[in-house]
Amino acid sequence: MTETLDIKITKTTNSRLAQTDFSNLPFGKIFSDHMLVADYANGEWKNFEIVPYAEIGLSPAISALHYGQAFFEGLKAYKHADGKVSVFRPDKNAERFNKSAERLCMPELPEDIFIQSIAALVDVDRNWIPGNANHSLYIRPFMFATDAFLGVAPSSTYKFMVLTCPVGPYFSKTLRVKFETHYTRAAEGGMGFAKSAGNYGGAMLPARKAVEEGFDQLIWTDAKEHKYVEEMGAANAMFVLDGKLITPSTDENTILKGITRDTVITLARDWGFPVEERRVSIAEIVEGAKNGKLTDAFGAGTAATIAPVGSLSYNGEEYFLSDPKTREFSQKVLKSLDGIRYGNAPDPHGWNYMI
Repeated sequence: MTETLDIKITKTTNSRLAQTDFSNLPFGKIFSDHMLVADYANGEWKNFEIVPYAEIGLSPAISALHYGQAFFEGLKAYKHADGKVSVFRPDKNAERFNKSAERLCMPELPEDIFIQSIAALVDVDRNWIPGNANHSLYIRPFMFATDAFLGVAPSSTYKFMVLTCPVGPYFSKTLRVKFETHYTRAAEGGMGFAKSAGNYGGAMLPARKAVEEGFDQLIWTDAKEHKYVEEMGAANAMFVLDGKLITPSTDENTILKGITRDTVITLARDWGFPVEERRVSIAEIVEGAKNGKLTDAFGAGTAATIAPVGSLSYNGEEYFLSDPKTREFSQKVLKSLDGIRYGNAPDPHGWNYMI
């Protein structure tokens, strides 16, 4: 049975909305007026509040800062042409949120409470949702450990918070990417499938090195041999090879079970387009780029949406792909996704959660 969440709401008396330039929205730097905060203690979630966005006071000894018990999610709210507001597939984020919590030995949050928390915050700050094309309200739920204790053990107290940011496109250009064959993002038995803060911290040095070499993103490879594709730095990796949509399987639990990834696969199957979720070798992708059978490559993610790959580099060789505007599959996916999320096309799977 769904529990109706009691959320105390304190609205700001000093909104920043009128001072915000919605024509210039750098990703993740401009925050809406409010945030949601809740506490976990004595085995239960309590104190759900929406309050004005502000700094929070914390002990410097909290275990999240010392032992990395922290993770997050990412999803978006959209303004429809008729003025209505929806959040895209929050049930899938709720499911993945709890898988991350379990892996990091943190308390789960009931899925209906996760969704109600987000819906309440989006409703309070609905005027922050941009109305222009390719823009949305990015939603960042996260949880972290708060015990002030320097022993290596799971915390007994936690905070759950949700922030929102009006955003434009995450990537504004076609991506130049390289296969990473030295550094490792995740290994079998690790926590690559969780949205752990540590996963992202460990990826920053190799990502920066790639940028210094002139690349926009990495494609991570397996930890054992560095011969198989895993995921991109900010999205799941997807390819159209020899007339089939091919993407690495999430069965090994080394990559994220992306919601946009799942959406793309579902749309492809709706259209009768062949899909293969399996181990994908670098060798077959490089060969496809050489012989022309690789007709599409893109990253799929909440922030990135559909991010076209213009070239792939491996062992010092760069392989260029076709102009993204001429690619049939990813262009169709992007158009279909936009149509559903912005309320301009039917939503047969019920992906839009209306606020």
